[in-house]
Amino acid sequence: MLVDMHLHECTYSTDSFLHLEEIVSIARQKGLDAICITDHDSMGLRERAEAYSREIGYPIFVGVEFFSLWGDITAWGIDGIPDQRVSAQDFIDLVREKDGFCVSCPPFRSNNRGLREHLRDVHGLDGVEVLNGSTPLEENRTALRFCRELGLKAIGASDAHVPEQVGKYVTWLPETRSQRCLILSPRCTRWKRVPPSGRAAGTMSSPSFEMNFQRAGVSCSGLFFTFRRVISDIHAGKLW
Repeated sequence: MLVDMHLHECTYSTDSFLHLEEIVSIARQKGLDAICITDHDSMGLRERAEAYSREIGYPIFVGVEFFSLWGDITAWGIDGIPDQRVSAQDFIDLVREKDGFCVSCPPFRSNNRGLREHLRDVHGLDGVEVLNGSTPLEENRTALRFCRELGLKAIGASDAHVPEQVGKYVTWLPETRSQRCLILSPRCTRWKRVPPSGRAAGTMSSPSFEMNFQRAGVSCSGLFFTFRRVISDIHAGKLW
């Protein structure tokens, strides 16, 4: 299933112009199978999102984008967040204690909110956003390089705050209907690059984990969507 792992809803992310119903509508139109709401330093939408998910029969997962002292980290599977900024390592440790899942997001965007080289200093991260829809491609390439160096899971997500961004990048996971499955799916699997002759160029794949390196909503081939600039960069060896 295709999941946008990083979205902001306007109730608790005041810089977002997206309402929950609009996010779901756009995600469905673009062929996404689930969404994750990761508001800035808040999980306040959880009860409403869970109720709406049950009402419409569409998976909506609620995590958080927490601004640690070293930078932003998205996390799922926790009950709450610290009431003040703490070190990245302390937040990662909190997530691990709850058996959650946490991702550096995005580490190299030029907004003074990424972990950047501190990726090498922390321990316990599960993944890195190597494709973030609000981040220039060159900075995404740097994130991918660090992700591979550190042996972490590669995550794609839109980081959408406006309608046209929803589903720009997504992550492929096995069929997932619960938050616990969402957390376990990427952690317990391995992934590898699929060559251009594979199921979909630019997709990371294994029998149980793939990451779509493509943009939803431009053109469609089977279950996968294409973003021509990214695909051409992959074929030219620029991204890898």
